Amino acid sequence: MDSSCFFIICILHSLVATTSGGLIMFYLNEISVLGHGAETARKLLGSTPHDQLLIKTSDSFVGLLLCVIGFLLFMVSFMKDRDFQSFFAKGCILLHILMAVWRLYFERKLEALAHDWPRQLIGDFVLALSWVLFLVCTWTEKYD
Repeated sequence: MDSSCFFIICILHSLVATTSGGLIMFYLNEISVLGHGAETARKLLGSTPHDQLLIKTSDSFVGLLLCVIGFLLFMVSFMKDRDFQSFFAKGCILLHILMAVWRLYFERKLEALAHDWPRQLIGDFVLALSWVLFLVCTWTEKYD
């Protein structure tokens, strides 16, 4: 049971990461307008051609990194070792919590993104919660 739960959570996270990465790499303007609004999306593009090139390059690498993370999550989803699954879940929880802390302390101070961080913070906690629920299921099966 816990192995299939691990597989499902990894596949779902893999789909989210790969889809987000692909959209960031190929449809960044549309996603920015959809997620932030037209005015904020314009601000996020940069004001000079040099800034725009740096931002587009950075966003492309972010999208590529998300695709690689999605692919790695897909590969990890086939692991059957319970100790590894528990270790991996704890690492993912820590990663999502650190991302939430980053948003709380740094991203909310950016004027252009000030209204988006609460929604993204909730997303980070929901993603971490999925791994916490996996650990709870594993723990109850182990000690029942």
